[in-house]
Amino acid sequence: MTLDTRRIRLIMDLRNSGVTDTAVLSAMERIPRESFVEESFLDQAWANRALPISCGQTISQPLVVGLMTQALALTDRMRVLEIGTGSGYQAAILSRLCRRLYTIERHRDLLAVAESRFTEMSLHNITTQAGDGWKGWPRQAPFDRILVTAAAPVVPQELVAQLSDDGGILVLPVGEASSADQMVVRVTKLGDKLSSEQLFPVRFVPLVEGVAEDSAS
Repeated sequence: MTLDTRRIRLIMDLRNSGVTDTAVLSAMERIPRESFVEESFLDQAWANRALPISCGQTISQPLVVGLMTQALALTDRMRVLEIGTGSGYQAAILSRLCRRLYTIERHRDLLAVAESRFTEMSLHNITTQAGDGWKGWPRQAPFDRILVTAAAPVVPQELVAQLSDDGGILVLPVGEASSADQMVVRVTKLGDKLSSEQLFPVRFVPLVEGVAEDSAS
C-alpha cells in the first residue's frame, strides 16, 4: 500500500469516526505525519495509533488529534496556546487553522527537533518556548483557545486565567496518569462564568510541572 493510499484511508476513517470538520480534515491531510514519527515507525506513520517518540513521550493517535482539534472550534483569526509541543505534529495542524500559535514544551531536545520541522515546512506562524506548561504563557495572554496534550489531574487554573473572557475555550485531558478514566474536557469562559463538558475518554502521558533537564536519548 502506498503512502498516499494510507493517508487517504486514514482521513476516511477519521471522517467515519466523528471528525467531520472539513478544515480539520484538510489540515491533517496536508501535514505529512511521516515527518514527525521516529524512523523505526515510518511504516506506521498513517496508522490510526499513537506512536512513541523520544523523552518518553508519544505522538498522539490521529483520531484523538482530530477530535481535540475539532473541539476547539478554530477560526483563522484566533491566537492559540498549545501545552506540550512534543513531536510538533499537533502544532503543525493547529498552525494551519489559526492566526498565531504559541507552543510550550518542557523537553528542550524535543522542542529543538520540532522547531527544525516547522522551519522545513515553512510554518512561520508558530512561536515556541521551553517552559512549564502548568504556568502557560502569561506574557502572551489572553488566548482565544488553549489545547493541552498531556493529562492533568485537575484543570489548571493558571491556564483558565489566560483564556479570553469572550468565549475562550480550553480543551485538555483530565485524570490521573495511572488511571484508565482520563477524559477530554472542554472548558468555555464567558466573562467570569465557566462551563465544562466531558467529551470522550483518552489515555495521555501526564502533564508534568517544571522544565526537564535531561537530554533525549
